[in-house]
Amino acid sequence: MLLRHPRRSHPRRRTSSVKTRIQLDPATYNRGLIGGFRQVIQTEGAGALLTGAGPTFAGYFLQGALKFGGYEFFKQKSIDTVGYENARANRIAVYCVSAAAAEFFADIALCPLEATRIRLVSQPGFASGLVSGFSKIASQEGLAAFYSGFGPILFKQVPYTMTKFVAFEKVSEFAYANFFDKSKTSDGMQTTINLGSGLIAGFAAAIVSQPADTMLSKINKTKGLPGESTTSRLVKIAKELGFAIYGDLKKALGATGGVEIAK
Repeated sequence: MLLRHPRRSHPRRRTSSVKTRIQLDPATYNRGLIGGFRQVIQTEGAGALLTGAGPTFAGYFLQGALKFGGYEFFKQKSIDTVGYENARANRIAVYCVSAAAAEFFADIALCPLEATRIRLVSQPGFASGLVSGFSKIASQEGLAAFYSGFGPILFKQVPYTMTKFVAFEKVSEFAYANFFDKSKTSDGMQTTINLGSGLIAGFAAAIVSQPADTMLSKINKTKGLPGESTTSRLVKIAKELGFAIYGDLKKALGATGGVEIAK
């Protein structure tokens, strides 16, 4: 079906706080996601898990509203432009273009709040919350500082969203084509299929977006050197990290380091 999409509901706040620490200080937080939770609680107290909760909630609430609303808007525009039958025959392209366009505009709203969240997590004494952190960055570094991570956030979120929507649709289609007759499937089973499809889609999307997610955390950790452009900072970070950037995903999942050839 062309117009369906996965519902999104993430316990982002606590997980984001730990994940950001793993990305920014992998030498200290090297015990995986669960171990990271324990380390944060032991060293900083349980309240540290909520660091950046304000920007996380506000940012992803706003981004989600714009993304899903924009996704439906651009999908309808695609259908109006090429016709329903053409859109149906090329629905993967429609999903991808609609998701990418919606995510682009949603990320314009998300980027300042995500930059504030990362700064609050990486520098605990930087500010007391969203409003003070936002104001401090704006006054000390200028509004451009909020968008120093716009490139990485696009490289993270656009492939993430495209992968998530397409994977969800294809997994659902596969399930109904091979195992279930949708006309005879109960509402409860359809919900189960949607949940399973969403889990698979989310996992695939997380792998695709991981490198840019790590770069986003790195570039928003501190302000750049005087006269240093965003592009040069991104190139420097990419050279430093290389393919070892995927190591953060393994650590978050609690996997062993394996053989490293990036250093």
